Amino acid sequence: MKLALFISVFIIATCGLVYELIAGTLASYLLGDTVLQFSTVIGAYLFAMGVGSYLSRYVGKGLVARFVQIEALVGLVGGSSAAFLSIAFAEAAGFRLVLYGLVFVIGTLVGLEIPLIIQILKDRVALKDLVAQVLALDYIGALAASVLFPLVLMPRLGLLRTSFLIGLANALVALWALRIFREELPRRSWLRAQCLASAALLALGFAASSRIGAWADSNLYADDVILTRSTPYQKIAVTRSKHDVRLFLNGHLQFSSLDEHRYHESLVHPGLAAVRSPREVLILGGGDGLAAREVLKHPGVERVVLVDLDAEVTRLFARNEALSALNEGSLLSPKLTVVNADAFTWLDRNPGFFDFAVVDFPDPSNYSVGKLFTTAFYGLLKKRLRPGGMIAVQATSPLFARRSFWCIEATVNASGLKAVPYHVYVPSFGEWGFILGTTGPYALPRALPAGLKYLSTEILPGLFVFPKDMERVPSEPNRLNTQNLVQLYDSEWEKINF
Repeated sequence: MKLALFISVFIIATCGLVYELIAGTLASYLLGDTVLQFSTVIGAYLFAMGVGSYLSRYVGKGLVARFVQIEALVGLVGGSSAAFLSIAFAEAAGFRLVLYGLVFVIGTLVGLEIPLIIQILKDRVALKDLVAQVLALDYIGALAASVLFPLVLMPRLGLLRTSFLIGLANALVALWALRIFREELPRRSWLRAQCLASAALLALGFAASSRIGAWADSNLYADDVILTRSTPYQKIAVTRSKHDVRLFLNGHLQFSSLDEHRYHESLVHPGLAAVRSPREVLILGGGDGLAAREVLKHPGVERVVLVDLDAEVTRLFARNEALSALNEGSLLSPKLTVVNADAFTWLDRNPGFFDFAVVDFPDPSNYSVGKLFTTAFYGLLKKRLRPGGMIAVQATSPLFARRSFWCIEATVNASGLKAVPYHVYVPSFGEWGFILGTTGPYALPRALPAGLKYLSTEILPGLFVFPKDMERVPSEPNRLNTQNLVQLYDSEWEKINF
C-alpha cells in the first residue's frame, strides 16, 4: 500500500507541474511577453497551492474519499484546461480573468493533494520518514514534468492532447486509490462512478483534440485554417482563402502571400545588391524560406546558412507542397544549409565569415526575442562580417512603433556598424521598416536581380526618405542587461487598434 501511494505522489506531482506549464505556455502563446506570462502564472499557481494546503486542515473525516474526489476533479479541470483556454481566448473578452481564475482553481486542488496523502499515511509511516519520502517524490515528479513537457509531450502530442492525457493520469490515480483502500470504503460505488465519468470525459477529449483545436482556431482566424502545430517555442497556424495563404506565429501575422514579396524583396535586395561580389550569406530567422528565396536570386551567391530556432517551421516550409511553393523550394537548394539553433548561441560558438546577413526575427514583443535586437547581438554579428559586408534587419513599423524603430537604429549604430534606415509599404502590415548595418559607406545598388515583382532601381531612393510622422526621434540603444526595447515596443503597439 505504501509503495502504491508513493508512486501516486510521484504521478500527481508530475501532473501538477504540467498543468502549470500548460497554462504558462498558452498564456505566452496568446498574450505574448513570455517572461511576464510565465512569472504571473507561476506566482498565481503557487499562491493557489498554498491556499489549498491551508484548506486541507478542514478535511477531517473521510480523508480517503475526499482524496479520491479531488484527484478525479483535478484531472477533469486540469485535463480540460488547455481546451477551455483555447476556446475562451477566441470567444471571451475577459480572457485574463478566465486564465487566472482557472489557474487558481487548479492550483488550489493540487495544493490539497500532498497534505491529504500525508494525513492518510501518518498512522502507517513514521512522520520523519513520511515527510522526507513524500516531499522527495514531489520534487522528483516536478523534475520529470519539466523534462517530459518540452522534450516529449509538447513535440509529440501538442498542448491539447498533453492536457487531456495528464488529466487522465490523475483520474487513474483516483481509481487506483479506490482499489488500494477498498476495505476502508464500503460504499464506494458513487466514488467509482465519479472517477469513471472523469476518465471517460478526458478520454473523449483526448480523442477529439484535433476537432476541438480546429474549432477554436476557426473562431480565432478569419480564413480557413489548413495547418496548425504547437511546438516548444510557439504555435504555428497557416490559413488560406481563395487567393491568399497566411502564416501566424502565436496568433501574430507573419506574412500574406499576396504582398510578402514587397517585404522580402525590400529586406534582402537593397543591401545584398550593394555588396561587391557576395558569395556567402547568413540568414537568421526566416524559417519560412522566403528571404532565402530572394537571396538565391543572386547568381553569385554560393553558400547560404539559415539559422532558425524552430525545426518544425523549417520542416513544414521545406516539405509541405503548398508552403514550399511559396519559397520556390529555397530550403531544399543545394546551396542552403539549415541549422535549428538559437541564433545568439550559434553566433557566439560557430566561427565563419559572411558577406551579408539577413536578420529576420519577429518583432521584439518579449525578452526571448528582444535579446536578438541588442548591441551584444549585433556586435557578435559584426564579427562575422567580411570587410565591406553588411546586415539587413527587420525593424518593425516606423509609423506605428516609431520610437521602437529608431531604438533599433540606435542599437545598430552602438554596436559599431553604420545604420542606414529605410521603409516600405506592405498592405498587410502598413509602413514597415528595415535597418542596414554597414561596415563602410553605403551606396544604392545600380542593378537588381531579374524577376522581382516590386522593387526596382527607380523606386529604391524613395525607400530611404522618411516623412515627418516617421522621422528620427532620440532613442537609447537596446542593451542585453536592460532590454528597454521590449517595454517600448509593448507600450507603442498597445495603442494601435486595427
